[in-house]
Amino acid sequence: MNRPQTIQIFLPDGSPRSVKIAEITNRVVKAVLVPRNKLEYIASRDELKNVGVYFLFGESADKAKPMVYIGEAEDCLDRIKQHNRLKEFWNYAVVTVSKINAFTKSHAKYLEHIAVAEAKEANRFDTENTVVPSKPFVTESMEADLLDSFDTIKILLSTLGFPVFDKITKESITKKELLMLKGDNLYAEGDLIDDGFVVFKGSGLKHNTTASCHDYLVTLRKKLIEEQIVMNVDGKYRFMEDYIFNSPSTASGVVLGRATNGWTSWKDRSGITLDELKRK
Repeated sequence: MNRPQTIQIFLPDGSPRSVKIAEITNRVVKAVLVPRNKLEYIASRDELKNVGVYFLFGESADKAKPMVYIGEAEDCLDRIKQHNRLKEFWNYAVVTVSKINAFTKSHAKYLEHIAVAEAKEANRFDTENTVVPSKPFVTESMEADLLDSFDTIKILLSTLGFPVFDKITKESITKKELLMLKGDNLYAEGDLIDDGFVVFKGSGLKHNTTASCHDYLVTLRKKLIEEQIVMNVDGKYRFMEDYIFNSPSTASGVVLGRATNGWTSWKDRSGITLDELKRK
């Protein structure tokens, strides 16, 4: 159950597009967002020179989903500098550390283990980590504290625009909220969510696109098929997992293989359009 919370975001250089330091004031964890071009600036400060867990976020022209790499380090600044030399895909780093310098190497490795496991389970981002790191030994009481810290990390990451752990499932919405798209031998289900429009697993997708279909829709369809997010099952294309599009129209356009207004294409069980439900 979500509950009201106050999050403080500090802009150390005054720019809302630069480094951000986020914290829930009564918790011991803080998250530092660093655009890649601000590494020299953040190196002049002390926040990242600490034990912690870090997240590298970016996108690739070859991927249908945004990308994330998760790691831990005793000196996060030094490790981020290494990734600046060796990894190409990322644009932002978010480093989570203890405000009271309480994390040890074992704490960081445990948080890395659970972060990678939950990121893969949520499946919102393409996780660059090939395997889930092994779980280190921590005491039962310490595990309870670290799970509480991880809850804070999840909230801070979502607040900063990276909902890597937020799970979206068909079961989490009511039948009243479920939206449908129907066509010739085609049926799809979805829902308008906070950061886009989700098409649910099992939904259909047209085999072919129209000649006038926008290139970006054609390209996205190709990515979904190449990454097996959409697969041919018994002669019909099906979504093999839930997938979040940036808008209702992009979702309907990909499903139908043509340009379409998603606000009027998606309808509830009573035939009321998304436009009527949410904008009128």
